[in-house]
Amino acid sequence: MSTLLDVQDLNVYYGVIHALKGISFHVDQGEIVTLIGANGAGKTTTLQTITGLIPSRSGKITYNGKDITHIPGHELVGMGLAHVPEGRRVFATLTVLQNLMLGAYTRKDKAEIEETLNTVYHHFPRLEERKNQVAGTLSGGEQQMLAMGRALMSHPQMIVMDEPSMGLSPIYVNEIFNIIEKIHESGVTVLLVEQNANKALAIADRAYVLETGKITIEGTAHDLANDPKVKAAYLSE
Repeated sequence: MSTLLDVQDLNVYYGVIHALKGISFHVDQGEIVTLIGANGAGKTTTLQTITGLIPSRSGKITYNGKDITHIPGHELVGMGLAHVPEGRRVFATLTVLQNLMLGAYTRKDKAEIEETLNTVYHHFPRLEERKNQVAGTLSGGEQQMLAMGRALMSHPQMIVMDEPSMGLSPIYVNEIFNIIEKIHESGVTVLLVEQNANKALAIADRAYVLETGKITIEGTAHDLANDPKVKAAYLSE
């Protein structure tokens, strides 16, 4: 498998706070890789740095063989790298369909956009049912689906997801994880940050544990799910 995303010795600061301390990891094409860790460990910072929202002090990020360390986020979307941010961030006053079409802003071919829209509706039938509804009136779970659908509208090669199950009811959590697996099966590589470590490790190929800005454990998802330290820290029911 070829490496799609490669992060080398990444250092990020918020003022004097050293948020990411020389982290290195990679995601191969076709994988689901998850980053797990406590609140404040640096998971969201990692994703925001990869997708050009936060600058790094040093280190290198390579995507699809290209150095993207200093490329702004809006350009990365056109390169096939999509980001589903924490907290959903849907445009509350726009309809579901308008939100989805914003995800396709880098694309020109109307027929291909229509095809992708049909694929999104296939993954998320509820979005089609509510396509003319204002996004702010959707439930939390539906807004999460909309955020994921909007990212898929850019026709990404890789999708980066930040806490997709946060704040959702157990039924929605299961549904969201089923959809992540379907998106992955359709050929999209996934980098997943998720508080629900049980669920994340159940669908991932490999995993990294982030603690106070450093990667402390890495391995197959299966190995981490059975690691006593990981179990004690992150997998208690």
